[in-house]
Amino acid sequence: MKTRTALLTTLALALTSAQAAKITVWTHFDGPELAWLKDVASKYSAQEKQDTIDIVNVPFGDIKQKLILGASRGEGADLVLSLPHDQLGEMAAAGVLEPMDRYVGNRADISRTALSAMTYQGQLFGLPMFAESVGVVYNKKLIQKVPTSWTGFLAAAKGLTDAKKGTYGYLANLGDVYAQYGVISAFGGYVFKNNAGTLDVKDLGVGNAGVAKAMGFLNDLRFKNNLIPEGVDGSVAKAQFLSGNLAMYLTGPWDMGDIKKAGIDFGIAAFPTPPGAAGKWSPFVGVQGVLMNSYSKNKASAAKFAKFIISPENQVAFNRAGGRIPISVRAVGQLKNDPVVSGFSRNIAAGVPMPNVPQMGAVWGPWTNAITLSTTKPSPDYAGILSSAATEIRANIK
Repeated sequence: MKTRTALLTTLALALTSAQAAKITVWTHFDGPELAWLKDVASKYSAQEKQDTIDIVNVPFGDIKQKLILGASRGEGADLVLSLPHDQLGEMAAAGVLEPMDRYVGNRADISRTALSAMTYQGQLFGLPMFAESVGVVYNKKLIQKVPTSWTGFLAAAKGLTDAKKGTYGYLANLGDVYAQYGVISAFGGYVFKNNAGTLDVKDLGVGNAGVAKAMGFLNDLRFKNNLIPEGVDGSVAKAQFLSGNLAMYLTGPWDMGDIKKAGIDFGIAAFPTPPGAAGKWSPFVGVQGVLMNSYSKNKASAAKFAKFIISPENQVAFNRAGGRIPISVRAVGQLKNDPVVSGFSRNIAAGVPMPNVPQMGAVWGPWTNAITLSTTKPSPDYAGILSSAATEIRANIK
């Protein structure tokens, strides 16, 4: 009897040991966000007593290549938290990301934009956790509400602009293609054609007629409407807003910490539909979340922890730690009184995920150069500039 009991005890211990897992997580988080992740890991370990979590800090710029080069050699983390979704395609093509469709849980609680962003070639390659887009952040001391029509917006912006006094109605970085994609999209421009959720990299839209119209609109903001002086970039616009000299500023959640510190009573709105545009302003959206190493030996345990990380409750806590915009419907609902979350969430829902295909790396440089050339002097040859950019992009993709 004693022998049988000892045998059963040994088997029980063996089974427990077999189920135990050490889950390694690479993260670039620091400060309050790293403290949040450690707290989440502590709570999970207390709940799932057989699993331990090892959090390793890796510089943001190193994570992608480190996983691509090391995963197959057993040198990668089980989970990565987090990377922008536009890096997914390259990593998935390298075979180092595990499809996570079967681990996603309650899809109804996750923003459709976020799910789309994390989907590559029909498979979900990460559990979305937070997102960002641009919006018109406005100073309520100078303007109570952003007009929803272009006519009203332009009139308000002009009325609040006085170059002699150094006050401005509206400023933005015209040379930032990410920030200005909402205008490009409104006129029918795109990067790669989206065919039922699949991006066709052979159908390049950066040089189409819609993009040329968008460039003309942006050029008019500077040279016809005299709203955005030459030399104004994102840092200049931000400085003017923080000093209280600017009424409306196109930016994203990344600037909200400084805006709050400046004590500005702010609101967040969408940019109005440009005149003559076929569609509404629809900005680029960036999404980040939890990625799983396809070579992980602890996939079931790692997936369970990943789902725990992105729970609505943890997304709320993460927002309070660092101000990120959650993609959980329940989390956004719990934070409905936060003007940053509610304001940017509306723009995220109306936005378009940045392309996540590897070929996107060939686009940023030439397209940024094209938008810069299109806004540095009055009425340049938009078609010629964009055609050159498209030719360069196609050559780089090949």
